[in-house]
Amino acid sequence: MTRPLAAVLADTAARRPDRAALVWDDSVITYGRLWERARHYAGVLRRHGVGPGDRVALLVPNSPCFPAVYYGVLALGAVVVPMNAHSRAAEVEFVLGDSGARALICEGSALEQGAAAAAAAGVELFTVAGDHPGGTGLDAPHAGEPVARYVPVAPDDLAAILYTSGTTGRPKGAMLTHGNIVTNIEVTAVSPFAIQDDDVLYGCLPLSHTFGQVCVMGTCFLAGATLVLAPRFAAEQALRAMDRHGCTVFMGVPTMYHALLEAVAAGAPAHRLRRAYSGGSALAVPVLAQVRRAFGCEVYEGYGLTETSPCVAYNQPGTAPRPGTVGVPVEGVEVAIARADVEGSVELLPVGEVGEVVVRGHNVMAGYLGLPEATAEVLVDGWFRSGDLGHLAPDGCLTLVDRKKDVIIQGGYNVYPREVEDVLLRHPAVEQIAVVGVPDAARGEEVCAVVVRRAGAVTDTELVDEMAELARRELTGYKRPRRVEFVERLPLGPSGKVLKRELARLLPASPGVRSPAL
Repeated sequence: MTRPLAAVLADTAARRPDRAALVWDDSVITYGRLWERARHYAGVLRRHGVGPGDRVALLVPNSPCFPAVYYGVLALGAVVVPMNAHSRAAEVEFVLGDSGARALICEGSALEQGAAAAAAAGVELFTVAGDHPGGTGLDAPHAGEPVARYVPVAPDDLAAILYTSGTTGRPKGAMLTHGNIVTNIEVTAVSPFAIQDDDVLYGCLPLSHTFGQVCVMGTCFLAGATLVLAPRFAAEQALRAMDRHGCTVFMGVPTMYHALLEAVAAGAPAHRLRRAYSGGSALAVPVLAQVRRAFGCEVYEGYGLTETSPCVAYNQPGTAPRPGTVGVPVEGVEVAIARADVEGSVELLPVGEVGEVVVRGHNVMAGYLGLPEATAEVLVDGWFRSGDLGHLAPDGCLTLVDRKKDVIIQGGYNVYPREVEDVLLRHPAVEQIAVVGVPDAARGEEVCAVVVRRAGAVTDTELVDEMAELARRELTGYKRPRRVEFVERLPLGPSGKVLKRELARLLPASPGVRSPAL
């Protein structure tokens, strides 16, 4: 039977209380101390009426407070609703109302926005690592007796409500059960992540996001490994911290790997790792090879979504990674390809054909909170419709083509931005690239490449000419970008993904004009 999510920390604390769970700057927090702190927070919340099934929102950045609060809420049988700690008051207020939150727990740096949102929503405010006159401090030493243990729950009980990014509309709350998250942790901790108790993970992904929360924190705590926690990602600091603390595992998104390589080129130490993992979006094959050389380890690329707890497929240790793919489904998960243009049913396609990636298994969410129609659109015939396009090899290896909503329709032809990006990233002067569709009166949409150029590289004009030649050699005519824009940086969401719709909106009206920094 599936254990409660709180047990991921509690069981390791009982087994190895003196083992280092967290490293924060020069401080080491043991598993015993971390679970004690979580039980203390749970005791304060229980004294204020929080109990099983209550939704408790978290506005807490990466810090030792996050895991203590997270597992403290879960210990009561309550439901965690984590939010990006940089959310604005209106965004927080929406989540509080939509989730039906009983309380908001806010860390000091986020108090200005959190307090305003809690007051507007009429939700009780609790604070950690900082007080507020309108809130209750959870850190007070005698605020309440710690709970003795966690509350038993059923596998189908809700553990977390994680909100999607909302780039295609209002954010939706994905309802994840204890069975969803714990099984995904237990499966992926064995493979692909292969976490051992002597591993030291570098934690720079936001713990409010499913990648950091489940893949990093969850698998680390299950195995009794050590998490070197960073408040945010900064490439040079990350490299020096990994070297200082002897980190063995790094998990990140492609933009992080780009930044790490740039920092190494500028003289920062290239720490040798045992394993590295990439998710969130596609890691270009040339960049993957550079990471492998720089850090002396294999890089495993995979695929997951908020709605799938999150892992769906990964390249697995023990077999040679397949660059350009996201590997095979994790244990207990099935992946198939369905016709993307059919609504209301799932029509599976033969191996090798491109279509929408559909998923079923222990990882699929219970649904979107309060949105039965949106739930019915994606949970169809027992499958979760991902909105991603891809194809399967005969051995079950999955290759992603692009997001269904990101496909560019150029003169009636489908252009998959990832294919164009992979080609143009081969140019050594291209640091990062995003390909988007822009309106065109004659063709419907035109292909536009938005480029971050490496410092000291060729001029913009020379680079455009060389990219055009590369495109002529590698791409069919309708796939070639007719417009190129240069930017200082690409707009990123909380998980490190490029916000392509935001990018397209910010492009100048006149083509070929250098854009301001986005």
